Amino acid sequence: MGPKKAEVVEQKPLIGRVGTNLKIGIVGCPNVGKSTFFNVLTKSAIPAENFPFCTIDPNESRVAVPDGRFDYLCEYHKPASKVPAFLNVVDIAGLVKGAASGQGLGNAFLSHIKACDAIFHVCRAFDDTEVIHVDGEVNPVRDIETISEELRLKDEEYILANCDKLEKTVIRGGDKKGKPEYDCLQKAKAHLIDQKQLIRMVDWSSTDIEILNKHLFITAKPIIYLVNLSEKDYIRKKNKW
Repeated sequence: MGPKKAEVVEQKPLIGRVGTNLKIGIVGCPNVGKSTFFNVLTKSAIPAENFPFCTIDPNESRVAVPDGRFDYLCEYHKPASKVPAFLNVVDIAGLVKGAASGQGLGNAFLSHIKACDAIFHVCRAFDDTEVIHVDGEVNPVRDIETISEELRLKDEEYILANCDKLEKTVIRGGDKKGKPEYDCLQKAKAHLIDQKQLIRMVDWSSTDIEILNKHLFITAKPIIYLVNLSEKDYIRKKNKW
């Protein structure tokens, strides 16, 4: 009896936009440290004041991506010019509860997030009476839930509008070519609205991913969570949250 064939694992395409010119947005509630983080990361000096919505128009800067392989190749080949990979970083105004329906500076800035390929989500986990919180008290768990829900609601608004359009052409108009997209969006609608699941948390097929990538859903974007701690909590590696 011959050896068993190795199981072939399907290589699914990545959900989201893949490229060499990527943009990442910094999001979070007001006064959690987004602009301070932007300044540190990009070596900028934009205002980072102690009041909500200090940032109105989004700030953007390019950051070179460190890569030892790039450094090695440059050292070996001695090129006349060096152009490393860059990441475009965008500091976006703080979001508050109700942003998806226009509260705070919501709608305009949710569109700025939609234009990004990934998200840095900054949440505050330090107490400081001199740094005000838009909800009156620090609670990073509540803040993460608030932002996630506002992003989900924006996707809900988008998917309902697109499902209505496709229903007119596919179901009523008999457009067979649009049927796979309609079925995929109906599936996404069930997860997003009925089950309150974010797009990136669902196990999609390769075909579904290709369709979803055309729509650039906010909740499909990769997220890195950044917790803003006090220096004391960072040193002792401990926080009440």
